[in-house]
Amino acid sequence: MVSQSTLLPPQLAVREARPDDPLECSVHSLPKPLLREFQHVFGQEYLEEMVKDNNKSLELLAIPTNQQARKDLVAVGDDIEFEKDRLLNVFMEFGDELCKRIRSYGFWADYIDPCSGLPMITPNCNKVYSEVDGMECLLNYKAHNAGFCKILQHPRWGSAVYPATMFAHAPPDLVIKLVQEYQAKMTSK
Repeated sequence: MVSQSTLLPPQLAVREARPDDPLECSVHSLPKPLLREFQHVFGQEYLEEMVKDNNKSLELLAIPTNQQARKDLVAVGDDIEFEKDRLLNVFMEFGDELCKRIRSYGFWADYIDPCSGLPMITPNCNKVYSEVDGMECLLNYKAHNAGFCKILQHPRWGSAVYPATMFAHAPPDLVIKLVQEYQAKMTSK
């Protein structure tokens, strides 16, 4: 399922270092509801700095990822916590790598720690980003409430899914190309 903001629909991306741990990855222009969320997390001043740049080829982008968990993550137990840690490590490595690649071209990029909801690179941010709300907005994925938690329902994987997001202020063509390189690595094996 894609939304109007979709620039690159969801596809599997794989890092050479982790060929058995693909991530579903897509690229989106930031729709208004997420622009407000971006302002909340990163601060109005940061957004104003981006707008001041006035480079028409740059766009504020969201790069949502989802990983298929080996177990239903709604369950509890040590094996579930181990799986969440494994998925966290896969995303943190991928987020760090992709953001470094985008930054190497001179553009801004950051990724959200799925455990805390806080940005990993941008300093002085203390507002939390909701991964589930982002997936609902960007990918039209459904969610349901379980007590105080919102549980994401992936269309194929159900609640055996681990969502995490990156953001970039960069040319969309560049970000799409970089994401597609991970897909190309997977299909060439």
